[in-house]
Amino acid sequence: MAGFADATGLMAFWSDIDDDYVLRYQEWHNCEHVPERVAIPGFLRGRRYRDGSGAAHFLMMYETAATSVLSSDAYLAALNAPTDWTREALTHFRNPVRNIYSLLAGAGAPGAFCAPWLMALRFNAPDVEAAQGWVASIASADGIDRAQLWAVDEAVSGIQTSERKIYGGGPGEQQYLLLIEATSPGATTETALQAADRATPGMTSRTDVIPGQYWLEIFHEAPEN
Repeated sequence: MAGFADATGLMAFWSDIDDDYVLRYQEWHNCEHVPERVAIPGFLRGRRYRDGSGAAHFLMMYETAATSVLSSDAYLAALNAPTDWTREALTHFRNPVRNIYSLLAGAGAPGAFCAPWLMALRFNAPDVEAAQGWVASIASADGIDRAQLWAVDEAVSGIQTSERKIYGGGPGEQQYLLLIEATSPGATTETALQAADRATPGMTSRTDVIPGQYWLEIFHEAPEN
């Protein structure tokens, strides 16, 4: 798990995939796309999670050493020269949302294995001054390995690329992303969040909330990690 805790940049991409293309999509993402991305300098790890219901809805994530990696020449060169397989796959994305984030607060540590269960909560909030205590309270709950709060980097998120022209999606409207990594299914993350809200009422004024419960399909670390 070396290098994992050093990630302060994140690309998160939510999308539905055409039902008749899911297997082909997984093949592309496992065998070409994730290895290609984590080979870019500054990338630490790629992960893909599937909706807890089993629906063809996925969360794709790349952690980087810094947010600036996600606007680097090397990364933009890849985004602007998609492979033929990538061009094919992206035409099967539906309702895509892609954001670039900087780490705002974090607590806990990754488990012995990449988190098998994940809560991803997108939201807006007028004030996040209590974020560090809120995140620490979540991470201290039983069954939780780590909690992180990320804030959108709007300038980097809005960069137009050749890949974006294919799938047609852009940044979401939510400014913040809470990730809760767990060793057991969603009830654990829900309980941890509820307890943290009681302990840190200043973080309960969330709006435009989009929750998600996911299970891990694949992770891939950069070769040097």
